[in-house]
Amino acid sequence: MNDFLNSIKNKIKKNIKVESIFILDNSNLHKKHKSFDVKKYHLKLEIDSVYLKSLDKIKAQREVMSALSEELKTKIHALEIKIK
Repeated sequence: MNDFLNSIKNKIKKNIKVESIFILDNSNLHKKHKSFDVKKYHLKLEIDSVYLKSLDKIKAQREVMSALSEELKTKIHALEIKIK
């Protein structure tokens, strides 16, 4: 896993109580899209978290997006979040 994906994982773990995180880089699936940018990622996060599971879906996703707010402005083009 590259340094950026590790930093994403660490940032989420630092800001939200989670049991585990799996990150999948789907950037290569979007190469033919008009808005594709090689400098930005298309990520899928699978987060196992009792805490996030206790929240309603929108609030849980907002917490994750808030933790990654800077990355969403600069390095993440698309983010799929699955809370388990």
